[in-house]
Amino acid sequence: MAKERQLIEIPEFVTVRELATLLGANPIDVMKQLINSGIMATINQQLDFETASLIAGDLGFEVRSIEPAESETTVSLDDLPPWRRIYAAEDAKNLVRRPPVVTILGHVDHGKTTLLDSIRHAHVAEGEAGGITQHIGAYQVVHNGQKITFLDTPGHAAFTAMRARGAQGADIAVLVVAADDGVMPTTKEAIAHVKAAHVPIVVAVNKIDKRNANPDRVKQELAELGIVPDEWDGDTMFIPVSARDKIGIEDLLEAILMTAEGAEIHANPKGKTAGTVIEARLEKARGVIATLLVQNGTLRLGDVVVAGSTLGKIRAMFDENGKNVREAPPSTPVQVMGFAELPSVGDMFTTFRNEREARALVEERKQAAAQIAAQTARPTASLEDIFKRFQAGEAKELLVILKVDTQGSLEPIVNELNALSNTELGLKVLYAETGNITENDINLATSTGATVLGFNVTADSAARKLAESNAVEIRLYNVIYTLIEDIEKALKGMLDPVYQDRVIGVAEVRKIFKVPKQGKIAGCMVRDGEIRRNAKVRVRRGREMLVEGIGVSSLKRETEDVREVRAGFECGIGLEGFEDFIPGDMIEFLVRERVS
Repeated sequence: MAKERQLIEIPEFVTVRELATLLGANPIDVMKQLINSGIMATINQQLDFETASLIAGDLGFEVRSIEPAESETTVSLDDLPPWRRIYAAEDAKNLVRRPPVVTILGHVDHGKTTLLDSIRHAHVAEGEAGGITQHIGAYQVVHNGQKITFLDTPGHAAFTAMRARGAQGADIAVLVVAADDGVMPTTKEAIAHVKAAHVPIVVAVNKIDKRNANPDRVKQELAELGIVPDEWDGDTMFIPVSARDKIGIEDLLEAILMTAEGAEIHANPKGKTAGTVIEARLEKARGVIATLLVQNGTLRLGDVVVAGSTLGKIRAMFDENGKNVREAPPSTPVQVMGFAELPSVGDMFTTFRNEREARALVEERKQAAAQIAAQTARPTASLEDIFKRFQAGEAKELLVILKVDTQGSLEPIVNELNALSNTELGLKVLYAETGNITENDINLATSTGATVLGFNVTADSAARKLAESNAVEIRLYNVIYTLIEDIEKALKGMLDPVYQDRVIGVAEVRKIFKVPKQGKIAGCMVRDGEIRRNAKVRVRRGREMLVEGIGVSSLKRETEDVREVRAGFECGIGLEGFEDFIPGDMIEFLVRERVS
C-alpha cells in the first residue's frame, strides 16, 4: 500500500513498469488503474507526465515533475557530428529558421512512394510545376509560402545508414501506415529507427479510400507501441490520407509545418558550410555526380569540399529540376559535379578555404581508416566488457536488439530481459521481433551501439558480413536460460570470455554421388566465403538443423584432394557420420573463435 501523500518525482515520459517502480506498486495494479481511467496500456508503453501524475494522484501520491536534464549543454562538442559541432558553435543571434527536412518511412506496400509522388507533383517549388527532369534523391516543395525538403529515399535502411555514420538525416519522420493493413513488422522496425534518432513523428494513415480501411485500429496498434495520437492526449499527429486519390495531402503538409514549429530547426546561412551526402553515382559523360543536403552555411560554386575521405571542388550545381544554381542555402538539396571519387551515402561534408587544408585532412582520414582496417574489429557493445565500460563512464545502459523464432518465445524473453535492468547499469530492448537476423537489424545496431541477440534463428550471410565490417556483436542462443544468464552476468560484470562459432563459408548441395568405400558424397557449389577441410560443419535444410559440429571426411576439386575451396567453385564434400543429403541442403563451415 502506498504511503499517504508521499512526494515523488516523475519525468516527462515514463513506462508503466517504471511508474510502478517509482510508486512501489505492482505493475498490474497500475495497469488496472489506467483501465479504470479509460486508458489501455501495456507494461512497456510510455505514459506522458499528465497521465502518470493522474494515476499517482489516484494512488495517494503528490507529484513533482523532474526538470529536463541539461545533458545537451554539457555534451562535448567532439562527440557531435561535424555539422552539429559547427551548428553548436554558432552564435545564437546569427541563427535563422530553415526549412524542415522530412523522410518518409513505413512498410514496403503501404504507399510511401505514391505519397511522395503525390506531394511532389502537387507542390513542386513555385514556378517549377511540371519541370521535374531528374531524380536527385531529395526535393523541395512549397506549402503556404513555406518550404519543406523531402528526402526521396523511402525506407529506414537508407535513413539509418546516414545515422550510422553520425549524420542526422532528417528533422521529421512521416510514418506511413495503411488503414487496411495496420502495423506490420517493417512498421515496427521503422519506429525503432526513428525513436533511436530522437526525431519527431507525424503518422500518415494511408489508403483511407479503401472499403476495409480501419484508421482506429491503426491508432490502437501504434498507441501500444508508444505512438499515441494527439486526440488521445498523445503528442503525435495522425493524418488520414489517400496518396492515390490525393486526399489529405494539404493536411499532412500542414501537420509537418506545425511539428517543425515546435522543433529547433535553425542554421546560420553565413556560417561554416556543412551537410550530408544523400546520393552518389558515376556517369560516363559527367563523372562523379553527388547529391548534397546543405545543413548549415551556404554552398557555392567553386567551394572546396571534403566528404568523408573524398576531396572535391564544386564545378557545377543543379537543383531537382536540372537548372543551374550558383548557391544553396540550408536545407537545400543540390546535385554537384567536382568530386574526384564517389563519396559514401551518409558521409558528412564541409567546405575549406583552400585545397591544401582539405587535402591534408583527406590524407589524415585515409591513414586513420587504413590503421583501423588493419586492426581486429572489436564489437561496439561486447557483452564481455560492457560492465568495464560502465565503470569507466563509457556506457550507461546495455542496448539490445532481439530476434526470435516464434511469437510465443518473444514476449517471455522480452519480459525476462526487462526484469534484469538495475538502477546503475540499465538494459533497454531497442527492437524485438520474430525472424532471422537481417541487414536492417545490423544497421540499427551500428547506429546505436547495440548488441544483437538471436534465439533459435540465424543471421543471413549479408547480415554477418555487415556485422563484421561494422564491428557489431551477434550472439545466438537456443536455450532461453543461457541467454538470460549471459545478459545478467554482463550487467553484473561477471561474464566470462566466450567462444563462438563463426561461419566462414556456405556450400549448397546440388547433386548426390555414391562412391565405393566412401559412401555418399555431396556435389556442391560454394555459395559464400571459403570452405576448409579442417573446419567443423553443420547441415541445414530450410530452417531445420540436421546435424551440427561434425568433421569433414573429404574435400575434392574434380579428382584432387584440396584443403580449401572458395566461393564460385564446385567441389565434392564428404562428412563424418552423415550421408542423408538432398539437393538444396546448405553446409555451413565453422571456425571457433574467442568473442573479445
